[in-house]
Amino acid sequence: MINNILIPAVAAIVSLLVGVGIGYVYRKSSWEKKASNAQKDADHILADAQAQLAAAKAEVSAQQQAAEAIKQGAENTKKEKILEAQEEIHNYKQTVEANLSQKRDEISRQANLLQQREDTLEHKKSLLADAENELSLKADQLKRQQASLDEKINEADDLIDQRKQKLFEVAELTKEQAKKLVLDNLADELVKERAELIRNSNEEMQAKADHFAHKILVDAIQSSAADTVAETTVSVVDLPNEEMKGRIIGREGRNIRSFEALTGVDLIIDDTPKVVTLSGFDPIRREIARRAMERLIKDGRIHPARIEEMVDKARKEVNDDIYEAGESALMDLGIHRMNPELVKTLGRLKYRTSYGQNVLAHSIEVGKLAGTMAAELGLDEKLAVRAGLLHDIGKAIDHDIEGSHVEIGVELARKYHESETVINAIASHHGDVPKLTFIADLVVAADTISSARPGARSESLENYIRRLTELERIAMSYPGVEQAYAIQAGREVRVMVEPSKISDERITILAHDIRNQVEKELDYPGNIKITVIREKRVVAIAK
Repeated sequence: MINNILIPAVAAIVSLLVGVGIGYVYRKSSWEKKASNAQKDADHILADAQAQLAAAKAEVSAQQQAAEAIKQGAENTKKEKILEAQEEIHNYKQTVEANLSQKRDEISRQANLLQQREDTLEHKKSLLADAENELSLKADQLKRQQASLDEKINEADDLIDQRKQKLFEVAELTKEQAKKLVLDNLADELVKERAELIRNSNEEMQAKADHFAHKILVDAIQSSAADTVAETTVSVVDLPNEEMKGRIIGREGRNIRSFEALTGVDLIIDDTPKVVTLSGFDPIRREIARRAMERLIKDGRIHPARIEEMVDKARKEVNDDIYEAGESALMDLGIHRMNPELVKTLGRLKYRTSYGQNVLAHSIEVGKLAGTMAAELGLDEKLAVRAGLLHDIGKAIDHDIEGSHVEIGVELARKYHESETVINAIASHHGDVPKLTFIADLVVAADTISSARPGARSESLENYIRRLTELERIAMSYPGVEQAYAIQAGREVRVMVEPSKISDERITILAHDIRNQVEKELDYPGNIKITVIREKRVVAIAK
């Protein structure tokens, strides 16, 4: 029974195990086949992946190369843009600097103009204050005179009343009798006053008659006199355009300062279009400045070194013109022999004035008049002409040498071996020494005729020039002073010192010393500015 049960069970188990084994073998075979197929698929996929990876790497490499090319192009473009930006920045910087420089020049010019206007306003203010003070003094004087007059009128009324009362008391006269007595006394006084008025009137008429006679005589003499040239104190130079004014001023006004220091002439740049003005009372300096300025404007290069070069050239030209002026005067009067140095000194009179009268023209005129009168009297005509021409020769250098023009003229005539007749005419034409010849008298007469005719001279101008000369003389009297110029119509003195002899600290003391001496020795309206300049210049030339 048990076996019957076990056998089927064992058979079933064995069948089951066989089935399991067969199934396992079958599945294993199937799995191996699938694994082989999967391995093949994996190998195929891996090959495809590797091919795709190689293609991707090639594409990435190409993209990297393209990226590098793009990056290089971007770098080049960036550098070009940076260079362009730097160039634009540089150009803009230059433009801004040029505009700033122009603005600075304009501001400097405006500052100079404002300073000049301020000086003018200060001067006018001073004149107005003086006028107000003078008017106030005159008003006070009129009030005092009016009070004194009222007091005298009251005293006179009191005296008249007292006199009438005394007449009534002493003479016991009636009112009509006293009135008649007073009128008779007044009539006597009126007769005296009338006689005095007539006498004064006659004297006045006689004086007027003498004056009229002198005027007629001078007007008659004028017909034989040569023209004279009145002195001018300014020269005007034309400009091609308004921009030239800024170039003349220079950076912070350095060109103006250099020009004025080298020439001693005041350079005025105002609102007048296309002109600059040169102001100075020394005609030689002003002529040198005018020629130098015209050369600078024509050349266009304006800076301190160029200014100095042009001023030197202009000074040489003026010196040549001076000698030509002396020779022209000799030819005009027919004088053929004279020392060349004396001819040059004579030519300087072209730029010298006396009371507003040109001294060279005056000397030529005196020479002609003296020669004409000498010929009429049968005297030596040529000697008279020579004496008349040289009578004021000392005025050519009286600004540079101490002494009167008469003393200087005598020394020059002796130095260059002029005749004693000429020397005596020079020495005696102002009455300083006796006249030893008739020619000396003729020179005095001709000098009087030439200088006394109407309009020939202006005394105020001569006094003005004398004051400017005194200002320069005072400044030059101090040791260490190299040059001194009176400018701005005598309101400023510019003193240039030698830097090796005067230190920076000493120039302050020098300015105060000059100021004190000017205040002590000169009379002048307004204020005078003393400017002391110390400049040390070192030049080295590389070869």
